[in-house]
Order: sequence, then C-alpha cells, then structure tokens
Amino acid sequence: MGRVIREQGGEELFRRVERARHAAIRRREGASDATHEVEQALAGLDAEQAEEVVRAYSMYFQVVNLAERVHRIRRGRAWMREGEEPQPGSLADTVERLRKRGLDQERMRSLFSSARVEPVFTAHPTESTRRIILEKQDRIAAELIGRLNPERTPREEAVATATIRENVTAAWQTEEHPSARPTVADEREHVLYYVTRTLYRVLPALHETLDEALEHPEQTSTGDLPPLIRPGSWVGGDMDGNPNVDANTVRETLRRHRDLTLEAYEREVGELARNLTQSASRVSWNREISVLGDRYGGWFPETDRAIPERHRSMGYRVLLELIGARLAATRADSEHGYAGPEELLDDINAIAKSLVEHDGTHAGLFGVRRLLRRIRTFGFHMAALDVRQDARALREVAAELFDDPAWPERPSEERIERLHEALSSMEQGDARTGREGLSDAALDTLDVFRAISEGRGAYGADAIGSYIISMAEDVDDVLTVAWLATLGGLGTTDDLPLDIAPLFETVSDLERAEEVLEALFTDPFLGPHVSRRGSRQIVMVGYSDSNKDGGIASARWALQRALEGMARAATRQDVTLTVFHGRGGTVSRGGGSVHRAVAAMPAGSIGGRLRLTEQGEVIDAKYGLPQIALRNLERMLGSIVLRAADRGEDEAPPRWRSLADTVAGAARTAYRSLVYEDPRFTAYFRSGTPIDVIERMSIGSRPPSRRSGAGVEDLRAIPWVFSWTQCRAMMTGWYGLGTGLEAARAEHGLGLLQEAAEGWPFFDTLLADVEMVLAKADLEIAGMYRALAPAQAHAVYDRIRDEFDRTVSAVLEIRQSSALLDDDPTLQRSIRLRNPYVDPMNMLQVDLLRRWRHDERPDGALLDALLATVNGIARGLQNTG
Repeated sequence: MGRVIREQGGEELFRRVERARHAAIRRREGASDATHEVEQALAGLDAEQAEEVVRAYSMYFQVVNLAERVHRIRRGRAWMREGEEPQPGSLADTVERLRKRGLDQERMRSLFSSARVEPVFTAHPTESTRRIILEKQDRIAAELIGRLNPERTPREEAVATATIRENVTAAWQTEEHPSARPTVADEREHVLYYVTRTLYRVLPALHETLDEALEHPEQTSTGDLPPLIRPGSWVGGDMDGNPNVDANTVRETLRRHRDLTLEAYEREVGELARNLTQSASRVSWNREISVLGDRYGGWFPETDRAIPERHRSMGYRVLLELIGARLAATRADSEHGYAGPEELLDDINAIAKSLVEHDGTHAGLFGVRRLLRRIRTFGFHMAALDVRQDARALREVAAELFDDPAWPERPSEERIERLHEALSSMEQGDARTGREGLSDAALDTLDVFRAISEGRGAYGADAIGSYIISMAEDVDDVLTVAWLATLGGLGTTDDLPLDIAPLFETVSDLERAEEVLEALFTDPFLGPHVSRRGSRQIVMVGYSDSNKDGGIASARWALQRALEGMARAATRQDVTLTVFHGRGGTVSRGGGSVHRAVAAMPAGSIGGRLRLTEQGEVIDAKYGLPQIALRNLERMLGSIVLRAADRGEDEAPPRWRSLADTVAGAARTAYRSLVYEDPRFTAYFRSGTPIDVIERMSIGSRPPSRRSGAGVEDLRAIPWVFSWTQCRAMMTGWYGLGTGLEAARAEHGLGLLQEAAEGWPFFDTLLADVEMVLAKADLEIAGMYRALAPAQAHAVYDRIRDEFDRTVSAVLEIRQSSALLDDDPTLQRSIRLRNPYVDPMNMLQVDLLRRWRHDERPDGALLDALLATVNGIARGLQNTG
C-alpha cells in the first residue's frame, strides 16, 4: 500500500498519511501531545486532499480485511493437516460431539435430515463497497490463497505479487461511490453475485463434508438427504417503504433468478460433457441413455448435427450436449424446454445410474452427483424470493376495499370479525372481479399476488419464500394478507399456496407474540391454512426496531421470552415453528456470533431450521470467499443440529429470569429516558453524528426513513445504527445495560450476576456481544463530535459517557476481568492494531462535517470527501449498520 500511495498520490500524500498514523499510534499509547500532532498532520487540507488521505487508509483496510480472511483459511488448513481433533465448529466436530452424547448413526442422520439453514440475502443499505471493487478484491484474495502453497516458485511469487499490486492500484483509480442511487436491479445483481458465485460452488462440498464426518461409504452417502441449505432473497420483493418494488420487480426478479440458474446448469453440463467421454468400444451404458439421446436429437436437430462424428460413440457426451440444448430452450421459453427441475433431475439421475452400473463410479460420478445436489437445492429459481410489506400499508388497502376510511384505527377484534365475514362470503372463481375504480396502490397490491401465482407456475413452488408482514400486531394482519391474496387470484380460501409470516419488531409486539400465535393457530381460517402448509409456521422476529425501541438489554430479553412463548404456543397446537431472525451486521441489530446466538435460543424455537437475514458488509465477510462461506455454513448447520439434540434442556431457573427482568426493566427505562424523553436528544443526534451524510449516501434503493420526519421514530434502524457506529459512540449496542446491571447487583447481588454469566447461554451471549461493542467504541473520539452539537445538547454526550463508564465497569466486574476482551486476545489485538488507522479518518470527518454544514450541505467535493470517510471508517471497524 505504501508503494501504491507513493506512486499514485505522491510523496507528500504518503508522508502526511504516515505522520498521522504514527501520531495516532502514540496517542493510543498515551502520549499527551499526540492528539494535537494528529490534528496538525491533517490540518489545512482542502476537500480533495482530505479525500485522498482517507482513500489511503480505506484502501489499507480493504487489503487488511482480505488478509485476515485468508489467515482464517490458512488456520483452517493447518488444523486439518495437523490437528488431532476436528476443528471446533466443523461438521466433523459436530458429529463427534453427538457421538459423545450417545447418539447412533441413525439418530444423527435423522437430525441432519430435518436440519436446514436458510440464509436470506437482503438489500439493506449497509454495504459500502461497490461490486466492481469486490471483484478486484476477489482477484487479490485468489492470489493470497495461492501463496499458501509452499511449493510455489520465485517466478510464481513474483507474478502473484504483481497481480495483487495491479488490482490494488486499479481499485485506487476506481471511484468508490456510485454516482447515482442503485436501482433494485443493481441490488439484485449484487446479491446474486454471492449466491451464484459462492453458494452454488460450495453447497455440494458441504454435503461431502458431512459424508466424511458420518463416515459414509460412497454407496450410502447423504445424497438422498433434503438440501441442507436453501438460500433466499428479499431483493425485488421487499416493498416495505420502497416505492421502487412492485409486482413487476417480482416478475423481473423471478425471471432473472431462473435465467442465472439455467446458465449455471448449462455451463456445468458442458463441463460434464467434456469429462464423460466413455466410448462404446470400451464400455457400455444403459439403454435409457441412447433412447434419451435419440429423442433429444430429434427435438434439437441443429445441436445434433453440430456434434462431431468422432464424438458419436460417446453416449454420455452426446446426451449431455443435447441436455444443454434443452436447457437453452428452457431459458428461451421455446419448444421442448424443461417443464421444471424434476425433469432435469430425471435426466441427470439416468446418467448417474448408468455410471454406477457400468464401472463409472470413479470415472465421472463425482461431478454428476455434485450437479444433482445443486439441482435439488437451487431448482430453477436459485434463491427463493420473499415478499414483504408493511402492515399499515396493507390495512390502508383493506380500508379502500371495504370502503371504510376508519379501518386502520379500528380495534383488531373488529377487523378480525369483518375479515372472517369477507373470507366466508368469498366464492371461488370470482376473486378477480370488482376492481373498477380502485386506486393504484390497491391495484398494485393485488397484482403482487398475481405475480406470485405466475412465478409459482412458471418456476416452481420453491421460487417463492414467504410473504412477510412488517410491524405485524395481531391476527388481523395475517388474515388481511390471506384475503388480499385470494382477491389477487393466488388461490382460494381453502387452498392458498402461501406461507404468511408475521414480523414482530417492537418490544410490545414481541411481548404479545405468544398470544397472537395461539390465536392464529386456532383461527377458523388460518388454523386450517397452517395445517395445509404442513403444520409449519414461519414467524419473523426483528432485532433492529426492538433495539431502537428499548435498547439492547430490553430487546434481547423480549426476544428471548417471545421465542419461548411462541415455542409453547406451537407445541400446544402441534405446529412446527420456524423462526426467521431479522439480523443485521451489528450487535444492536442482532449481529455477532451466529452459533453462539443459536446456543442461547430456546431449543423449541428452532425446529431444526435456522432462517436469518444476511445483509450489508456481512454478506461479503461471510460469503465473499468460498472457503469462508463453507466454514460459516458448517458452523450454522452444526449449531442447529446440536441445539435440536438438546431439546428440553434449556429452561433457565427462576432466579436467573428474575435477574433478567430487573436488568431489562432498568435498562429500558434508562435508554428511553435518553432517546425518547430527553428533549435535547434529537438535536444532539442530528448534529453529533453524521446522520445527514448517511441519508445522502447512494447505497440503497429505498429511502432511509419509513415516513417523512427527522425524529428517531421515523428513521430506519440501519442509518440509526450506522450513525452511532461512525462517530464511535456505538451507543445502540450497549446503552442502558450498565444501569440495568447496577440495578440487578443492588437487588440480586454480584454473585447471581456472575452465576448467570457462567451458566446461562442467553446472559453470557448478551454480555459477550456488548463487551465486543464496548471494546470497539471510543468515547474520546465520540467526544470530538460533541463540538458539532449545539451547546444546550452537550449534556446528552455527558449522559452517554457516564453510561459507557458504568457499563464497562459492570461488565468487567461480572467477568472478573481487568480489560475488555481479555478472553479473546485475537479480537482484542485486531481492534488495537486497527484503531490508529481509523482515528485520523474520524478526526477528518469531524472537520469536514463542520465545514459542510457551514456551507449548508452542498453536493460536491466536501460531500465526496465525507462519503469517503464513511466508507473508510466502516471498513476499519468492519461494521456499518
């Protein structure tokens, strides 16, 4: 990076960057004059110069983040090569732990058969790295991974170094910020990049890893298990607050999913054709191979004629060439295309069966089995598309259809009764009539259900995931979707092919979740609907809005109790619950260690499935490199299998629950007294954080607020968290917990707090997540932003600082530690090494904010420089929203 900065930016830029960096290191080491020295190194810069300084630090973190991921790969390879025990978190480790618990092969196989991980990729605007930059990072990572080979020659090393430098330099010369806000189509391509490039590649390897762990011989492999992973996506179906998503984007997205899937199959079939060159003079094959080849040759004469005569004696190769032609016909919607993935499966299974029966097990069956696993997982849809809409928007459509303007404000009991009447009186066959005079909003809402119906018919039932109702409050919200879906022509009242998932987001809605689910399961329309959907109900829980509503301690405890309550309701009604976790990248939005979080969840809330959102920088961190993606998938799959084996063994004793009640109650009161009750808070937030810059960033297709307004209530959780992360206060991930822990110490004693931290996974995970955020936070840096706020709001910072000190002290006392993250020296060291590169960017951001706001926030060089600081700080902290 030093060489690139010198070459591209000049010696003066290099010296300035190094001077600020060294001063920042001295500042972290306690030198009294170092802060002034950093400020002096950065003083007097115009906007363009400031942007170049930030670019230098930001680019450093691009390559450092890659290097850390490759180091994880190196450690994993070393463990597999040298370790006597399986690597912790691997499937081999999971199987070994199950064996030690006394589970036999059949029981383990049953657990894995019912297990499924469903990562759902979303377009929430937290990914601050452009795709073209990500592609250059991929090439750098490939060279770094290649260097793990100890047999590389000096010449190969020189080529690798040149390739790395070329891509670092090209990234330096590439504009980091899109010139326009990305479209839904842009976001779709960004997400599908990871699904098609990484997941498509690694999923067969996941099954093979499980085969090895279970010690299956090839003849009895887990190839007949249901897919272990089922990816999903919200991009193109998430209408909540995004006017750019509608029925047409649903149609376009489903079509794009299918096209990418078929293109991937065409490439793989072509590779198999070049590999399966068995000749008739050497081996034979099942008659079905020749019959299919003759039939498809008649269907696709041009392809048949193009096959060289020298290949005619290669039965598998001929058939695969023609299968490729049939896939192309499917993509073009022309005659003789595949009606669905089942027909393609039949063809590839015929090849697999023939290979087994004619000595081909070690002559190509491996690749054929990999394709079979991909077809079973990805179908013709690649990723299941979820559809989401806000409950309030749906109520407004219902109000129009019922000609009742007061509908949204009516008690839920009245709405339920009226919806029951409407569903009872609805006759099959006339659901699409009576649309004259409807508003565009109503017509668009109904058209979405028609698009879902068309997608199911054209691409298969698995092409559609769930219909998610944001801000759901009661059963009437689910009934509304069922009624509108029937009106829209998706199905009938007694045959509606749609999983409807209420999303409980606020603390109060989470507290009522068990009651609402009980009513849903016993509802005269919804109860039978759940039974017809396999007695399985998907319920989504939101981490972001509950946290914004009541703070992290209150939200986590409300979520835990909601999960317990929903599991009880499902058990009483003999329904299998699938909880969909709306997790973000940061701890305050549900981020953090997934396997640790699963261990803390009530076992009855998992049902053998883990469905969770993947978004923002987390997507690239977890799925950017195939080796890292495989490792993450192994850990997630293993965690839910282990949790399923623990069913019924997770009830916390009453004393711990009482402790959590005290912590959550006091923490919520402290949090709300600052965020919602202190009249100075909004003024401080709008000026003491870079929220106004984040609102201007072109990193998402939807607005940053659900509704117009500058208050916290109207702001989406992502920019809310992003803002506090940027200024290094990170208060959304810890504020209020210190007060809660002090209250619990006074009421229950330090001993009980330490006992719960040691023995209760829920409480231990809460403390661990908060400890990580506290370690990344820096209230001295946050204090520099205080000067940007009006004097009457400065007391808000003082309150934040006091609560930070209170929380750190309480956590250290409970953990019996002298410093944060003493039990995780790797992360502790990473934060320490990163800080001197992040601090100068924060100081520049404060100065640029002051100048930009003084000039009344114009577009241009100052804003560009500010956007660069946002990107750089996000990369350095590895957190956005």
